[in-house]
Amino acid sequence: MSISKMTVSRSQNSATRQCVGFGQRVSRCRRIPAAVPWPGRGRRWVVGEVCQSAAMDGCGGDGGGTVGTIETRTFPAVQTAALATESLRRGVAKLKLEAPALTSGIIRLQVPIQQRIQAIDWLSSQPHLLPRTFFSGRSRSRAIDSAHNTSNGSHPFNHHHLLGAAGVGSAVVFHRLHCFSYNDWASIKRFLSKKCPLIRAYGVIRFDSRANISPEWEPFGSFYFMVPQVEFDEFEENSMLAATVAWDHACSWTWENAVESLQSTMEQVSSNNVNLQKDLPLIPIHSYTHVPSKTFWDRAVDRALQEIDRSNSELTKVVLARSTRIVTSVDIDPVTWVACLQKEGKNSYQFCVQPSNAPAFIGNTPERLFHREGLGIKSDALAATRARGRSPIEDIKIEHDLFSNPKDDLEFSIVRETIKKKLEAVCDAVVVEPHKSVRKLPRIQHLYAQLTGRLRSEEDEFEILSTLHPTPAVCGLPTNEARDLIAETEVFDRGMYAGPVGWFGGGESEFAVGIRSALVKRGLGALIYAGTGIVKGSNPSSEWDELELKISQITRSLKLEVAQAPN
Repeated sequence: MSISKMTVSRSQNSATRQCVGFGQRVSRCRRIPAAVPWPGRGRRWVVGEVCQSAAMDGCGGDGGGTVGTIETRTFPAVQTAALATESLRRGVAKLKLEAPALTSGIIRLQVPIQQRIQAIDWLSSQPHLLPRTFFSGRSRSRAIDSAHNTSNGSHPFNHHHLLGAAGVGSAVVFHRLHCFSYNDWASIKRFLSKKCPLIRAYGVIRFDSRANISPEWEPFGSFYFMVPQVEFDEFEENSMLAATVAWDHACSWTWENAVESLQSTMEQVSSNNVNLQKDLPLIPIHSYTHVPSKTFWDRAVDRALQEIDRSNSELTKVVLARSTRIVTSVDIDPVTWVACLQKEGKNSYQFCVQPSNAPAFIGNTPERLFHREGLGIKSDALAATRARGRSPIEDIKIEHDLFSNPKDDLEFSIVRETIKKKLEAVCDAVVVEPHKSVRKLPRIQHLYAQLTGRLRSEEDEFEILSTLHPTPAVCGLPTNEARDLIAETEVFDRGMYAGPVGWFGGGESEFAVGIRSALVKRGLGALIYAGTGIVKGSNPSSEWDELELKISQITRSLKLEVAQAPN
């Protein structure tokens, strides 16, 4: 067994920093009702025999530097997931015999598997374990059809080749109602190290921390991150099963607490991995309701255009969103939905975050907020939308129209130049390449640019997150003016929709923008979210059609069938 270990002490940065998601400004928001009546509001949601792990509150400590030890212990490689599960159970049982001298730490036990298994398949085999999380990278090379190819074990388990990660249970959870602050970021970083790159905290942050939280979003708080107790990692040619134990006396969570909780979760983990079916029959939709309706949408867009045209207004763009509640004839399993999204998800991130006693927040987003590796930073400018053509010739014509349309160029330029300016505030140099291109997805296409820069310090990771979010692609410009108009206009809580979703690691982190997303509850249907940018020249009906196009990217993946569209 090999061990990677770090035992260090890091001084706490006591500087006062801003929050992510407008937290630096004084709230003037009203209490936001649920987007549409959701049966069961106010009650705890427990389905069947759901098993929920006890977890350490990572925000509850004193934040006094890195935990005492951060380790990765690698066991011999095995051929199957079942053998990996048994190996981990034995390894976790032996932890009871240890008595660490340090009062805090985090240890990851990992077993390489000499075949590639899809992380989403493993997650679907653990239906009763909560909380759970899934994140699949966008730009990694992928061969879904050959996901179960075997290898001879010679291919290295390099974290740079990680395609997707699924986790259940939480070794440590970070969750609060207040906005995500520098101190919260520092609390997460206490448990992470460059020497243990696969110890990561996965999670999501609200679009707007100033807005009050509506009932359907309450379990998420203003942010929710977790280091999974049991994690399945999918690589290009192989896989890995891992178990993580974390303890900290300052958080009132001892070694004994942590090992007992992990052992309980491991006993619930299924070793029977099955291929998840990703081609499903049509699922009839009994009903669906838009908030706002088409009539009120037209009024909202007209009001936004009036504000943009006002002579003394600084507003040039605002992104207005819509929530759609669907009720289906059968339960929608969120993991199955994510698997269907993954099948069509070329050049997109797929994600699922589900706290205990909560709905699942899922999505298939093409938009990267940022990817940090060391000091290097990459971000995307993505705006303007068209459908794909039904033939290659039609597709080229649509692409040309998208590329040359003045209204779309204005919307895209606002996004690109604003992100560039924000990056320049924390980076030594920013390069935009390509300056303007078309990114084609399976069903739609967008104007796109990639921006790269170099941070002055890795400690600026929080600054880049709080600076970039929200981008003009999901909020508008100027940011605060657009946000105020959104708060005054929208009558539902965006929650985590359009917020940062992704992970923090020791030397690397990656966040997408949580668009093309839905909140899913078994037995109660789903809330599906979509938004569109309003600039000078926008037309309410055209923008409504764009919402329909965007929402179809989610519904068609699961073959949801709508008989007739409501107003």
